[in-house]
Amino acid sequence: MNAHMSMTASMPKMKPHPVLERDITPEGSDYEVVRRAIEKISLDYRDQPSLEVLAEAVGETPNGLQKLFTRWAGLSPKAFLQAVTLDHARRLLDSGMPLLETSFELGMSGPGRLHDLFVTHEAMSPGDYKSRGAGLTMRYGYHISPFGIALIMVTDRGLAGLAFTDAGEERAALADMTGRWPNATYVEDMAATAPYAARIFDPAQWRSDRPLRVVMIGSDFQLRVWEALLRVPMGRACTYSDIAGRIGQPTASRAVGAAVGANPLSFVVPCHRALGKSGALTGYHWGLTRKRAILGWEAGQMAAG
Repeated sequence: MNAHMSMTASMPKMKPHPVLERDITPEGSDYEVVRRAIEKISLDYRDQPSLEVLAEAVGETPNGLQKLFTRWAGLSPKAFLQAVTLDHARRLLDSGMPLLETSFELGMSGPGRLHDLFVTHEAMSPGDYKSRGAGLTMRYGYHISPFGIALIMVTDRGLAGLAFTDAGEERAALADMTGRWPNATYVEDMAATAPYAARIFDPAQWRSDRPLRVVMIGSDFQLRVWEALLRVPMGRACTYSDIAGRIGQPTASRAVGAAVGANPLSFVVPCHRALGKSGALTGYHWGLTRKRAILGWEAGQMAAG
């Protein structure tokens, strides 16, 4: 282990990022329109808003929104509404069925060949974790993703961090992530992170014979929770109490919830598939709207498979 490095010395300066502002988040991007549509659906799901109402809310024509949303998610706005509203999630879990399975059985769409993100992971030693990143070099970069801007962080051992953010909030996301390992050295290096971005968000590259290499940096308890999340397949959901039971600590639901919230590998370690005991789509570190968007996107991938 190298000598202790201070956060002040290793943190990049917080300055405007013209490349991001110009290239990564163009005004009128698909995600921004879809994000506002999902937000409208989430707020008004009890009213079952029509395509026309949704289109007016986001400044699109009904036909334009239908095409854009379906191209983005693989589902129509109506099917997305059926798949991910809070009430629907509660009913599925209360009946003991996996998330989305009932909607498939009712004819919304049938899951074809299962796509999922094949991951091989290793954990850093307890000593590495306790040193809070001392001696560790993290390379980071911002990339376009289906869910807004993705902040990707890698070490020479593999992917270590994945966060999401919106235009203008890139540096806040970076501060959040670097605060987890304040003694590491951080280097902006999009050339190093680009291959990870290309693989993570392209289901065609999710291959068991070429798994994504991930390094987990956390406490022993957090690592056990994150490893349990990796075993939750796409199209399914689990509760915090389910995970607590799986790791042999059935009374630790609250602590499990905290570990889920601290997951530094959003999407890859699928904390978005964890729900509260009632089946509610409980808090997500990168925003509930984004959590709903990811679940809908996954449903679209399964339907397309």
